[in-house]
Amino acid sequence: MEKAEALKRAAAERAAGWIEDGMALGLGTGSTVRHLLDVIAERRAAGEWGSIVGVPTSEDTAARARRLGIPLGSLAEYPRLDLTIDGADEVDPELRLIKGLGAALLREKVVASVSERLVIVADESKVVELLGTRAPLPVEVDPFAEPVLLDYFRSLGAEPELRLGDGGEPRVTDGGHHIVDCRFPEGIAHPEALEAALLVRPGVVETGLFLGMATAVVIAAADGVRVMGEAG
Repeated sequence: MEKAEALKRAAAERAAGWIEDGMALGLGTGSTVRHLLDVIAERRAAGEWGSIVGVPTSEDTAARARRLGIPLGSLAEYPRLDLTIDGADEVDPELRLIKGLGAALLREKVVASVSERLVIVADESKVVELLGTRAPLPVEVDPFAEPVLLDYFRSLGAEPELRLGDGGEPRVTDGGHHIVDCRFPEGIAHPEALEAALLVRPGVVETGLFLGMATAVVIAAADGVRVMGEAG
């Protein structure tokens, strides 16, 4: 566990190389992003990055950033972001992603969509040849529509399962929606076509497919940190 956390810290430090003072930053959600927040706080304490501001993708990230003294803003104040750093649950060779196991996919995608750059930080186990082979695809849905969506997801080849919280109740996102985790036993052969088929269905709020959005992926591996995509 200590080694895994050390690798996440190293990857977060590498991703922080894209940060410049004065930037408006999208702050992602997840365990590796927590290390990034620590890096930002440490650099600010050392007198650097005094003019950056973060736009968080979840209430969890917002709370952590506030505790660390990182200035926060909203999309109303910063409708265009210079850079977002976030995690991912799967990454394929074309930098297509599955995200959303942390239940923040809607806000993560909104923030990513208005960012000049999206840098992803992940460990080596998240790199796959075919999306859907390691992780389910989270689909955020309106609770009212949920009962009639499961059969539709099955018609697309998915094995859908409503995500539940610790108490056995449906997991509710920050936006008040539910999440259906869709497993694809053979993986997702055509992510773009699946995305289109899902988003056209009333009641589907967003999917965890992030296609054509990542500009670079920082991978934490046992033998060190490497970058896929844009050199930083």
